[in-house]
Amino acid sequence: MIAPPPYDSAAWRHASRRLLAKMLAEFAYEEVIVPEPDPGHAAREGEEPDGGSAYRVVLADDVTYRFRARRGAYGSWQVDPGSITPTGDPLHFLAHGHASVLGLNGDTTGHLIRELLATLRADVRLDTGALPAAELADLDYAELEGHQTGHPWLVANKGRIGFSDADAARWAPEARRQHRLPWIAVHRDLAEYRGTSTLATPVVLYAQELAPDTLDTFRHAVADRDRDPDDYLFLPVHPWQWDQVVAPLFAPAIADATIIHLTTDNDLRVAQQSIRTFLNATRPARRTVKLPLSVLNTLVYRGLPTERTLAAPAVTSWVHGLRDHDRFLRDEARVILLGEVASVTVAHPQYDALPAVPYQYRELLGCIWREPLDAYLDAGERARTLASLLHTDPAGRAFTAELVERSGLTPQVWLRHLFAALLPPLLHFLYRYGTVFTPHGENAIVVFDENDVPVRLAVKDFVDDINVSAEQLPELRAMPAEVRDVLLTEPPEFLTQFIHSGLFVGVLRYLAPLCERQLGVPEDDFWALVRDTILRHQERFPELKERFAMFDLLTPRIERLCLNRNRLHLDGYRDRAERPHAAVHGTVPNPLYSP
Repeated sequence: MIAPPPYDSAAWRHASRRLLAKMLAEFAYEEVIVPEPDPGHAAREGEEPDGGSAYRVVLADDVTYRFRARRGAYGSWQVDPGSITPTGDPLHFLAHGHASVLGLNGDTTGHLIRELLATLRADVRLDTGALPAAELADLDYAELEGHQTGHPWLVANKGRIGFSDADAARWAPEARRQHRLPWIAVHRDLAEYRGTSTLATPVVLYAQELAPDTLDTFRHAVADRDRDPDDYLFLPVHPWQWDQVVAPLFAPAIADATIIHLTTDNDLRVAQQSIRTFLNATRPARRTVKLPLSVLNTLVYRGLPTERTLAAPAVTSWVHGLRDHDRFLRDEARVILLGEVASVTVAHPQYDALPAVPYQYRELLGCIWREPLDAYLDAGERARTLASLLHTDPAGRAFTAELVERSGLTPQVWLRHLFAALLPPLLHFLYRYGTVFTPHGENAIVVFDENDVPVRLAVKDFVDDINVSAEQLPELRAMPAEVRDVLLTEPPEFLTQFIHSGLFVGVLRYLAPLCERQLGVPEDDFWALVRDTILRHQERFPELKERFAMFDLLTPRIERLCLNRNRLHLDGYRDRAERPHAAVHGTVPNPLYSP
């Protein structure tokens, strides 16, 4: 656990300037703002020597923001924080430009300020407990998660609307606190269990996840209410969710003992970057639990959709079957697929029967059990989320630079290993099976050998982030109806966007300039290595030539997916019946294209 951040004005100013640089860069990338060249803005003393060209954004007759920025792949911007004038305050920028330049209404502006302030508060907290890259490299997977700074693309990435400041200090991943989660018993009139073939009944799951005396305590608690324990399902619940959502919205069910609050299982768990997912710190071999949390963060409320929670084990069985019957995925890539192997879904008696109500009210209660990562790692292997490779310590040293130095490899060779670990399994699922994961920084996990060389990929979050081709491919004919009904389908030309936006735009467009600055690998060389990895994989499977054209990752331009635009211009903060999705705005050049 780290202490609350001190009220340090210098720390606040530092975090604010960094956030404003991100805001300018990402808003410019999504063309929310259109910076103009500003030849008269000379570099100031103390700015980066290669801070890029000068730009300006006119907010009003008497307010013009000036900064220096470099341009990168996909039309991205890298803004030098030290070059921004007249202030380094994102709230000042927003106050003067929300209507005139950003085109925001008052409601969106008000909520956005709240999210920005919460994000800054979390950033200061992170800065207070920040460690050098050398120390971060020695942390295990769970500990390292508590030092990550959040989504690199979304500006207000730690808004967490619904949390108080005390809630964030207790439950956010950067708090690095361990918790004992309470469990509840829910009558099968409301609760439904699903499991893979090896966890076909909840009895098997509970035997593996709960100590015998704990399970006996739970059963006695139900029996003490004159109810039959066999009529109930047990699941953990997030304490915040219980207090804020379950207790008031399921009050009739609690009153008549349809829902019974139990004790904890005594295992200490730690929150991961998604906030609602907990690793078991006491018994790492036990499964991770993913719980609904009715907090609005990034684009959506972090609940568990009923139909997807029910289908999660079936999706896992299907995806595992693809891998287990494919020699390349199973034996060569050795990709790790962290299955969502069991779930309990709890319906709300009123909300679940009303499809027109806001989606947050149909995602209130349930649990998904996901396989633990450690069980799949070989001796000497260690895992880190892909997002960690973007981390920079307080001295400015990149975490990736630390790992490259430890590996003893040249930066180019290390990057070849990284791309060879990441891309082949993702490409094979896409080309062979018309199936694509969303390999963003949190879902994609890099497995390293004992020398910190990337060797293979682990992927998680299937039911939320797998999409399949709308084209009727032979390999998809055997997909079970339960899986087909829940997975989103997309036309082939758009299916590639999940790799572009999730991996290339969402992670690698930040890693590339980092590698140029700290490893001496020019951005053009970086993207050439990515392209070469794709072409080598295609050469490995010439029989899939038609699929390479169908799912073409090497087109001259791609559609520009926009995450911040969704919040600013598309959905705002309004309630809606369906979950929002990324906006599309124009196109950007593809760095993987070569004429």
